[in-house]
Amino acid sequence: MERKSQFTNKLGFVLAAAGSAVGLGNIWRFPYLAARYGGGAFLVTYIVLAVTFGFSLMIAEIAIGRKTGKSPIGAFRALHARSGFIGVAASLVAFFILPYYSVIGGWVMKYLFSYLAGAGTQLASPDYFTSFISQSWQPVVWQALFVAATLAAILMGVQKGVEKASRLMMPGLIILSLVIAVYSLTLPGALEGLKYFLVPDFTGYSAQTVLAAVGQMFYSMSLAMGIMITYGSYMRQEDHLEQAVSHIEIFDTSVSLLAGLMIIPAVFAVSGNTTAVNAGPGLMFETLPQFFSGMRLGWTIGALFFLLVLFAALTSAISLMETMVATFCEHFHFTRRKSALASALLAVVLGVPSSLGFGLWRGFRPLGMSILDFFDFLTNSVWMPLVALATCILVGWVIGTRVVEDEVKLGGQFRREAMFRIMIRWIAPVLLVAILISSVLNSLGIIQL
Repeated sequence: MERKSQFTNKLGFVLAAAGSAVGLGNIWRFPYLAARYGGGAFLVTYIVLAVTFGFSLMIAEIAIGRKTGKSPIGAFRALHARSGFIGVAASLVAFFILPYYSVIGGWVMKYLFSYLAGAGTQLASPDYFTSFISQSWQPVVWQALFVAATLAAILMGVQKGVEKASRLMMPGLIILSLVIAVYSLTLPGALEGLKYFLVPDFTGYSAQTVLAAVGQMFYSMSLAMGIMITYGSYMRQEDHLEQAVSHIEIFDTSVSLLAGLMIIPAVFAVSGNTTAVNAGPGLMFETLPQFFSGMRLGWTIGALFFLLVLFAALTSAISLMETMVATFCEHFHFTRRKSALASALLAVVLGVPSSLGFGLWRGFRPLGMSILDFFDFLTNSVWMPLVALATCILVGWVIGTRVVEDEVKLGGQFRREAMFRIMIRWIAPVLLVAILISSVLNSLGIIQL
């Protein structure tokens, strides 16, 4: 089989795939879930799930991509003639997520440039964020600028664009995270937050903590989006697949850990408890700017923080657009440039409803949610678990786990082979069904997560 473009080496693949996994979910979602579900208890649960459940799903997807050398639709069809629908569903996830993800990415760019322009005091106003996202044109412009930045990397190709951007941004993201985390830990009262975040307290531990950790792990590791299959198709046959996945896990979990160290101790230092960090999605754009305004060097820390978040957002957006590009190239026979431009145009146009959903179109609330929240719920809580469940059934019960296991062994030993087999066949399907049911019940208000 003729191979298409590939990453130059294993490090290039690991940084690109880790860049996809590390995104907005690591920076703001992980800290507020950790604060809500017991700090250290949530952290331990997440790590256990990441090295078992997350590892198994990720290694299956990357192995499928490398074995077939195709994007999701072609990859699943090559494995089993009747499984092409799984690839279609996985590919569509990227087409749905990138538009609304770009809206949030645009907000991040707006805040970064505002900090650089010296408008930190203005950003700290309690009404600033609501006023900004309610406007008719500014959020759309910033969304388009974010898509343009993503497109610039994609147009340069797999090695010079996707891989090079990840090689630059991932180390930068880690360094910025360390700088802000160290600064956060020097604040008076921060050690209480550090203790809460790192020391497990299983008082009040419940199934909800496990489900929240599973949901975060699923959200954070770019699973069931077609991304890991696409990136796997660019991976060299001689690279050690299991080792590469382990490195991706380390990157992803480390950034989540650093995000917790940046945010939870700082919030404790300012407020003395976890109430503020429980602000949820509003934490990044409303609560944190207020904290930065009261900190020593707050303007500088705010600018560094939003630069870090922009790096995280861009690396994930690049992986989503690359999946779209691979689909256009393979199934519509577009050139890479034409595919990239079509993907960018779709992202901008389809993102407009999510952008206007807080302003002109705020009266349209499917299932009682804003348009952006609805697409987030549809993809992360329903579509992706279904894609992952179908993948587990295909690999575990239809074509057999040997297909993946043999691919992994091409580059070396498969040390976690027995665990992989058990997870894919038995445990992962049960957890995915639990995620799906609990997410739907939560959205209907029947249970509270």
